[in-house]
Amino acid sequence: MSDNLLTIRPRAEDVEGMPILRPLPSAQRRNVGPFVFFDHMLENRFAPAHGMDIRQHPHIGLSTLTYLFEGQVQHKDSLGSDQLVLPGDVSWMTAGRGVAHVERTPADLLHSGSRLHGLQVWLALPRALEDCEPSYSHHASASLPESDSLGVRIRMIAGTGFCLESPVPVRSKTLYADLQLSAGATLAIPDEHPERALYLIEGDALLDDEALPLQQLVVLPEGEAFTLSACGDCHAVIIGGDPLDGPRRMNWNFVASDPERIDSARARWAAHDWPRVPGESERIELPR
Repeated sequence: MSDNLLTIRPRAEDVEGMPILRPLPSAQRRNVGPFVFFDHMLENRFAPAHGMDIRQHPHIGLSTLTYLFEGQVQHKDSLGSDQLVLPGDVSWMTAGRGVAHVERTPADLLHSGSRLHGLQVWLALPRALEDCEPSYSHHASASLPESDSLGVRIRMIAGTGFCLESPVPVRSKTLYADLQLSAGATLAIPDEHPERALYLIEGDALLDDEALPLQQLVVLPEGEAFTLSACGDCHAVIIGGDPLDGPRRMNWNFVASDPERIDSARARWAAHDWPRVPGESERIELPR
């Protein structure tokens, strides 16, 4: 890619048996707009009696957003939420001063075997809202606005862009869109958000006249417009928004502008002084 584009090659990780690619955070870039964490849950086939099982764990100072392309996830949290998340839905949890949650394959799919493919991102809360009350909302696929024209389908997952606005209650200016282009289609990427990055999930595409690398995060320079062209059918997402209002620290599942908040959260979780997910006893212990 050209010198004015930053390309981040993700780290391969394993989260409780789920293979992922994680381009954010990285040494090259800590965040893009409010996005401080980006996990691509790779297409995975679970055999019967196997599935995702991320036990009870805590968060502060962020919102989590889960968006699936394939499969199902059962979300449970310390607020009492118990929600089945389907492909195209948005599962939106704002941790604020502290929340715990569980994510697992639903029981019926656990018995039969299933596939799973999707994204989970974390968005840092503005400093003034880091200690807000935690909350959860679920947004069914049909509630997300779309445009579909000339071989380009855009779904606004969260925030605003491309003349669309998502109902997801973001806390700062945000861009998060699902882009699907048919072979030969083009999409203008405007400079309406100061910080933006593209992630090509599958297919072949050009950004202006250069190949867009597959499954790598390409950070676009501020104030420049680009053209995304599909060489074949392709699928990508774009993230971004306003710059953060100051640096954030990240430690395990905690995000904060003040390291004392993280120290306090670590101590509370270790001491079992944390809201619990109803009906859950197992939990992920604090890493040493």
